[in-house]
Amino acid sequence: MDRSRPTDGPDDRGQVGIGTLIVFIAMVLVAAIAAGVLINTAGFLQSSAEATGQQSSDSTTSRIQVVSMTGDHFTGDNEVGVVNVTVKKGPGASNVDLHKTTIQWIGPSGSYYQLASGGAQGSPDGRFHISAVQDDDGSQPVLNDLEDRFTLSLDLGTSSEVNGAQPFGEPLPEGETATLRVSSPAGGMTVEEIVVPKTLSGESAVTV
Repeated sequence: MDRSRPTDGPDDRGQVGIGTLIVFIAMVLVAAIAAGVLINTAGFLQSSAEATGQQSSDSTTSRIQVVSMTGDHFTGDNEVGVVNVTVKKGPGASNVDLHKTTIQWIGPSGSYYQLASGGAQGSPDGRFHISAVQDDDGSQPVLNDLEDRFTLSLDLGTSSEVNGAQPFGEPLPEGETATLRVSSPAGGMTVEEIVVPKTLSGESAVTV
């Protein structure tokens, strides 16, 4: 047997063990940091997804439902001067503040934006008036019950026909159409088409 071959001593084995331990600790630290980053990222993504989901749900469910639409205040040229839109909150919707609701009117004379009279600040093309048809708990202008019915009056033309409303655009002639886009504060949108009958003669008000 060749006894002249050197062998590892206790000190050499100790150095190898310490080096392995240092590498192991470094790997554990790196894994812990990576896990922390992944947990934080997952939490952020979850919060973002929940917020996005809630916004999507609000914009879908917090809608205003149109019950009926009528036209009256006919001009001398047989045109509709005022459109009254009676609304309620949609099934499953949360409370809807009509003072924060926006209406876009798209008609023969152009596109106009309206805000509620006494509602949100801004420079709209006109302002609609809110009146209660049914409001047992006096919540106007907030639709907080499925039984609530409020009428939104849009004053067309230049002369003021509705107290509290600000006129805009032009009256709707016989046979003409217009589109209403009613947007709730949460972003839910209701689109309705207004169709004026081909003759208004002999009528004081018509369904549009």
